Parts: sequence; structure tokens; C-alpha cells
Amino acid sequence: MTYKIGQIVPSSNVTMEREVPAIFGARMGALPERFSFHSSRVRMHRVVPEELQRMNSDMGRCALELADAQVDIMSTACLVATMCMGQGYHRQAQRELQEALASMPWRPAIMTSAGALVDQLKAFGAKRISLLAPYSDALTRVVVDYIEAEGIQVKDFRNFSILDNLEVGNRDPLALLEDVKALDTAGVDTVVLSACVQMPSLAAIERAQEALGIPVTSTAICTARQMLAHLNLPLEAPGAGAYLGSRIGL
Repeated sequence: MTYKIGQIVPSSNVTMEREVPAIFGARMGALPERFSFHSSRVRMHRVVPEELQRMNSDMGRCALELADAQVDIMSTACLVATMCMGQGYHRQAQRELQEALASMPWRPAIMTSAGALVDQLKAFGAKRISLLAPYSDALTRVVVDYIEAEGIQVKDFRNFSILDNLEVGNRDPLALLEDVKALDTAGVDTVVLSACVQMPSLAAIERAQEALGIPVTSTAICTARQMLAHLNLPLEAPGAGAYLGSRIGL
């Protein structure tokens, strides 16, 4: 069986269409299930509140397009657009997407990348984390407060104040191996190497986990993990850190 993975992607986001297929592609090399990947895009270029809010208003159209393709699982692929709408908003966003599909004969499982991060941190048992993010100071504080409102303490964070979303996507993921050295990770359960779905991190996840000796994940990995959970498949994929079964460094 081939499972169809659907994502609602900001128009300037390229990373989730690389990292999610890469995670599932590695999994297909080790396990029998097959996957295909499908996207609908919504306009957003600069990571500022006005564009994020405008993007949210157009997601219903994207949901309808993906339902036309009869995807098995559908996820938004922008964390901060959800979190900037208010604490707990990922639940409302999910309901709104479900309502957009109320008249459709095909209704896939629906999730958000913001919800995936907090849900999978909880599912893994993480109570105290440190994280890296590309956002402005103000938006990073929104993300930190959102996560803490979900009952997960953020011990430390670093952000890079990059407003251009394409610039975020062009960042070298291996630069995170130096960036993470500035984080206070003592006593944390997990390091979120990239709290942003657009900031590439997959290539650095296992190297960071090996160096730190604690589980390392990202919003992209948590999104893939929640997709697998919705599909009732084992939460495993080679090369994607502890949250998808790797014990390297632990």
C-alpha cells in the first residue's frame, strides 16, 4: 500500500518538501510501507505577523485541493503561523481545516506542524527542552511562550532574527552544530535543533545527538512522527534521531 502524505506549505517554504520526503524515503529503505508526497501552497514570503495571518486565512483552499488528491494525512507546514494566532491555536486550526472539508467525500486525517511539535514532545516524555529558531526576538518569544503554555519548560533558546523566509531555507543545516554549542542543555530532556519547519536541520540531527548525548529532534521530525502515528505505523525512520528510533549517542 502507498500512503499519500499531504502538506499545506507556505509559498516560500522549500524545506518541508525536502526533509519530510527524506525522512520517509529513508524509512522506505528499511521498512515495507510506501509513501508519496503532495503539496498545496499558500502565499508567504516574510516571517512577519501580517503575512502569517493572511496565510492562515487561505488554508481552507489548500485543504480542499489536497482532499481532491485523496491524501491519507494532511498537515500544515508552518509552525509560527499557527503559534502567532494565540496559545493553543493549533487545535482551532485543525478544527477549521476539518470544517473546510465538511462537504467533501474524502476526509483525511488532519494535523498541524505546531501541534505535532508539542504533541510529540509530550508523547516522548520531554518536560524540559532547549531550542534553536530563526525568528525575530518577538516571534521567538511567542513560540517559547506557546510551548510553555502546553506544559513543557523551555530552559534556553537562541534565535537568529532572519525575516526573509527564503534566507531561512538557504541556511546550512550543519551550521546548527556550532549554534547548539551556545545553548544551555544541562538537565534537558530534548534539544529541538530547529523549531522552524523552514530552517533545515535533518543533516545535523544525529551528529548533534551524538555530540550532546541527549535526544535531538526538530519540528519536521515531529511532524513526520505524528504523521506515522495517525497512520498507525511504527514510529521509526533511520537517520532522524531518537524521536524516530535512533539510539546514536544515547
